[in-house]
Amino acid sequence: MQQFAFSYPREPSLDDLSLLAEEAFARLPEPFRLACGRVVFRVAEGADSATLRGLGLSHPLQLAGLYRGASVRADLANSGFLPPPEVWLYRAAIVHEWRARGDVSLEDMVSHVLVHEIGHHRGLSDADMERLEAEA
Repeated sequence: MQQFAFSYPREPSLDDLSLLAEEAFARLPEPFRLACGRVVFRVAEGADSATLRGLGLSHPLQLAGLYRGASVRADLANSGFLPPPEVWLYRAAIVHEWRARGDVSLEDMVSHVLVHEIGHHRGLSDADMERLEAEA
């Protein structure tokens, strides 16, 4: 395994991932952040069974993140009539993938999941998301 897998000083907690998500979002280009509006980040150990079933998944390690809410492009998402959209980050799956890969930092792994969850709902292509991650 590469050095990255052990660069974080200890097993990251839910609070650690929450902080990493806030920091990752703050590093994204300002126009992208502003377009996201009031997105809220939530961190849990893993997705619940109803969420997994709803997505056709059988194991919590299959889901590292999930966007819930109206599209970030929708004006109603930030109008006050609907709760803000949420990006859920699932600690167990993120840490599992980070350790299995061994070639990225935990910060980069969290940023990757965050960008992809938001990006898919903004209609970004994989190439667009790769460019966005490179700018962060």
